[in-house]
Amino acid sequence: MHVVATAGHVDHGKSTLVRALTGTDPDRLEEERRRGLSIELGYAWTVLPGLPAPGEVAFVDVPGHQRFLATALAGVGPVPIAMLVVAADDPWMPQAAEHLAALDALKVSHGLVVVTRADLADPAPALARARAEIDRTSLAGAPAVVVSGRTGAGLDTLRDTLVRVLAEVSPPPADADVRLWVDRRFHIRGAGTVVTGTLPAGTVAVGDQLEAVDGSTVRVRGIESLGTPRERMSGVARVALDLGGHAPDAVARGTALVTPDAFSPASVVDVALTGDGRVPERPVLHLGSALVGVHVRPLGKDFYRLTLDDPLPLRIGDRAIVRDPGSRLLWGARILDPSPPALGRRGAAARRAEVLLDHDGTLAAELRTRGVVRRSLLRRIGAPLAPLPDGALVAGDWLVAPERAAALRADLVAAVRAAGHGGLPVAAAAHRLDVPDPALVAALVAPPVVSEGGRLTLAGASLPPAATQALERLRGHLADTPFAAPTAEELDRLGLDGATIAVLHRAGLLLRLAPGVVLLPDAADRAAEALAALPQPFTTSQARQVLGTSRRVALPLLGHLDATGRTLRLPDDTRRLRG
Repeated sequence: MHVVATAGHVDHGKSTLVRALTGTDPDRLEEERRRGLSIELGYAWTVLPGLPAPGEVAFVDVPGHQRFLATALAGVGPVPIAMLVVAADDPWMPQAAEHLAALDALKVSHGLVVVTRADLADPAPALARARAEIDRTSLAGAPAVVVSGRTGAGLDTLRDTLVRVLAEVSPPPADADVRLWVDRRFHIRGAGTVVTGTLPAGTVAVGDQLEAVDGSTVRVRGIESLGTPRERMSGVARVALDLGGHAPDAVARGTALVTPDAFSPASVVDVALTGDGRVPERPVLHLGSALVGVHVRPLGKDFYRLTLDDPLPLRIGDRAIVRDPGSRLLWGARILDPSPPALGRRGAAARRAEVLLDHDGTLAAELRTRGVVRRSLLRRIGAPLAPLPDGALVAGDWLVAPERAAALRADLVAAVRAAGHGGLPVAAAAHRLDVPDPALVAALVAPPVVSEGGRLTLAGASLPPAATQALERLRGHLADTPFAAPTAEELDRLGLDGATIAVLHRAGLLLRLAPGVVLLPDAADRAAEALAALPQPFTTSQARQVLGTSRRVALPLLGHLDATGRTLRLPDDTRRLRG
């Protein structure tokens, strides 16, 4: 399905045009028909030959009167394609300019221009002015069509042009997280609460559970689209969801229904704004069908921090509109960080702007900015999760930037040394390092720090001579075959009895994978490098062959790689490297 939103000045023929294309009047309210103008969002649909089956096209007809701009933006916000309508018998009008500015702010790049009422005036001047205006926006180069809704002239050309425009739009991923912006809520006797909206991406199915921004959940009891019951719908699509008789009051126009645990409601967000004029301190933010008041704090270099009156499920890269209801100026907003750090000391705003200016949108930049962050948070705010930069630390759900990990390891050595001979408990080390989870401390442990019995100590400055000699012999044994762990007989010849192995393991000088299976400390990193050459995912047999070792060694080594976050074991017992 394709969804197209109308745009343009009041009484320029948007609803007439939709009615001519679909055979359905989008003005559904008695007052709209009486006054001859759209007040609420209107909906109609048709099937266009020339599109892949089923060729369904839904139209969201927005009001053109300046008093209803907020309603118009609620209809345009989630829709990726626009039809800008201008009348041949009128000059270029303020609402056409305002709607076009909104489309440009949202970076809508697919659409067309329709000059209506060609039977009432020469359409050439209106067409030339519209072309000059749109070519300064994200719709530059959009095709233009001249029609008469009254006589039907040009409608076939309009349909053909619309088919060409729609064919250029790539379908969004059907497996994306759902974020349905609600634009209507009403009650149907015998069914319950019904909400409608434009589904930009993802798939909704009967029986699915969706979440509102306040944490309440609803279950989809039925789906209707274009007047037909459906079992499931994928975006882009117009959908009506039956939520039963007990839908929370929080589900209303301007709210979003989302995949549970896939978004983080944002109350403070850093954005880049584009547009002319001074941004006021208290404008409003339009995103999807939402309209919320915001408090603006300039950061510098076109970057701003917005504090929202009501939280919204935002993601990095979202496009929104910041509007001043007084001056009617508006700015395009690009969401840069829906979970920004607090601003404290003097000069923090300017330093934050510099960080945002240097941010290149990669995972490495996210880690560099945040230092320590949960992978699950990055996913919820739409940040990239790969590739993991060299030197980054993985500890369960936590990711640590390479620079931060190196600094924390140095701080850990200093803290353990300061603790003296008795060592330092892991929980106390987490407090000293000011990290949010003791699991991070465990992942930071590396020579000369060793962990034993829940306490961290420094490896002894001197080892027993027998242990030192055994270690040198082990290094020689593994020099050419780093994954050929010595057998029991070879361990005896090398002088590696159980006590000596324990001493060297505590000192971080060898890697004990299992009883009687030992390698050098860098074996895990070297194994990950070797496994990167394999097609992903890979089998245990393929891993054993590329490592040049036996199953006796390969199995515990792969288990160690799983436990340390280097590899991920899949349900079919294959593995792949993380990142």
